[in-house]
Amino acid sequence: MPPVLSSLDRTWLRRTGSAVVAGLVVSCGFAPVGLPWLVWPGLVLLVVALRGASPAVGAWVGWVFGTSFLLVLLNWVLVFEVPGAYVALAAFEGLFYAGFGAVFAVLVRWRAWPFLGALAWMATEMLRSLLPFGGFPWGRLAFAAVDTPLASIARWLGVSALSGAVFLTAALAVWAFTRPAPEAGRARRLVAGGAAIGAVFAVGAVLPVGLAGEGRSLQIAVVQGDVPGTGAQWYGEQREVLENHVRVTSEYAARVRAGELPQPDMVLWPENASDLDPITDPDAGAMIAGAARDVGAPILVGAILDGPTDDTAYNASVVWDPETGAGDQYVKQHLVPWGEYVPMRDFSEWLVPLLAEEVPRDMLSGDESGAVRIGDGVVGTMTCFDVVFDGLVRDAVMDGAEMLVVQTNNATFTGTPQPEQQWQISRLRAIESGRYVAVPSTNGISGVIAPDGSVQATAPVQEPAYLSEEVRAATSVTTGTRFGVWIERAALVVVGVVLVAGMVRRKVRRR
Repeated sequence: MPPVLSSLDRTWLRRTGSAVVAGLVVSCGFAPVGLPWLVWPGLVLLVVALRGASPAVGAWVGWVFGTSFLLVLLNWVLVFEVPGAYVALAAFEGLFYAGFGAVFAVLVRWRAWPFLGALAWMATEMLRSLLPFGGFPWGRLAFAAVDTPLASIARWLGVSALSGAVFLTAALAVWAFTRPAPEAGRARRLVAGGAAIGAVFAVGAVLPVGLAGEGRSLQIAVVQGDVPGTGAQWYGEQREVLENHVRVTSEYAARVRAGELPQPDMVLWPENASDLDPITDPDAGAMIAGAARDVGAPILVGAILDGPTDDTAYNASVVWDPETGAGDQYVKQHLVPWGEYVPMRDFSEWLVPLLAEEVPRDMLSGDESGAVRIGDGVVGTMTCFDVVFDGLVRDAVMDGAEMLVVQTNNATFTGTPQPEQQWQISRLRAIESGRYVAVPSTNGISGVIAPDGSVQATAPVQEPAYLSEEVRAATSVTTGTRFGVWIERAALVVVGVVLVAGMVRRKVRRR
């Protein structure tokens, strides 16, 4: 007969199993399942698994949760056909949740542990936004909460505080139900916990969202040229992608001249609309200049610009004026490691030889905000992966951006949840900043999002299309945009102070 498991072994197995299920349930709050209310039972299960655990066991439970969560969330990474890299990414990012689990196992000993746990979660997401190679904060709780009553918290306190509020309400549910107490005391705790949770949701439900200041009207056009394949494989295909965007812009311009559509103030093309440098390639430049003259408005072009050496390049947004040509530029700041550049290239190519062919040139990152002047206005542009980073939104808005633009090329991820997950993030950015957000994509999802996070318009996916939409410029800065990054940093400091205080208190008690 097999040996009977000890009580300790059974407890460890229960915690591990709960962590796996918790990760899977939380992942259902994100696209493609997109049921945000499932985030709460998943977090409740995680908190229950962590309560009473030692820091070492807490680290294990946190890692199991984070890895299972990310294996589901990031399944779109499998399009690169390197399963080992996909598993390694999830397992490595799971280490941040391991850190959270270890810290939470200590914080749960404090009376205010639900609040401290929320701060620790915020600190964890902050660290994921920084390390390594510039961070990878995909899957923040806030991104799943865009369709919940709590979403307005992002406008007033920032995206990180919204993640904290999601975790706090789940932790309060555990606090209300699990602490041993006399029957009368337990009833009071249930009432207090329910009231606290209700108060958080009530505040979120009544906080206003919408345009941050009433500015002038803007007429914009979003162009989706569509791509053959992934749109970035070889020279002929790159030229075809550019020709597609020129042709769709010309079709749109014809309707403008016929009086069927209003004259645009600006035209927005996606990332990789021109993988041929329009500044150094005269044919590419002439095609874009012709399109700008045809439509009679400046075009924001997502283009790959040549770098200072043959093996470097820039992923940039270039304003192309119909009269003066190339103008303001933004160079993508947060590049995707092993996607747009290869860290430790010699070792990486030895490990995955395909990288030499797939990423022949290393992109160089920019260091200036995405606020670019186009026509008579200023837009804050972000390039694809940029959209997950709070600081880039803040910098663009603080530098005068009246609306936001997320230029993206999701062609590689067609048929995966990645475009939908990115669309969720873009909608939350609209709520956070109080600005319209336009998303031009090579083949979808392209659309325009209102400042309250609602979808104003979308184009059909995987076919040439354009949108002609009226939006309004924002004239003020939301408190979430202005102070959100500082609230996130304060959370990290508070958690650090509490941990140090706990160590000092234990040392004093031993003496």
